Amino acid sequence: MEIVHQKDKNRYILKVKDATAFVEYSIKNNKMYLTHSEVPENLRGQGIGKILVEKTFEKLTQEGYQAVAVCGYVKIVVQRSEKWKQIIS
Repeated sequence: MEIVHQKDKNRYILKVKDATAFVEYSIKNNKMYLTHSEVPENLRGQGIGKILVEKTFEKLTQEGYQAVAVCGYVKIVVQRSEKWKQIIS
């Protein structure tokens, strides 16, 4: 599973089977605000959300962005990880 940054749509997507999970963002004051994450209903409960968010974190840091978790689920993933607590505010 590979994360793809769709800059034109302000989102990162993860294709799983025939479905697409995504994290949407907005940029303000040179920071990326992760505002919404969504996993299709048929993929929920399989850990796809966590994979999606962690791959998004990896990709955006590789691209040089600083990020702020706004979405409730994204905040949970940050809080549960010592690594991401240091990077994502």
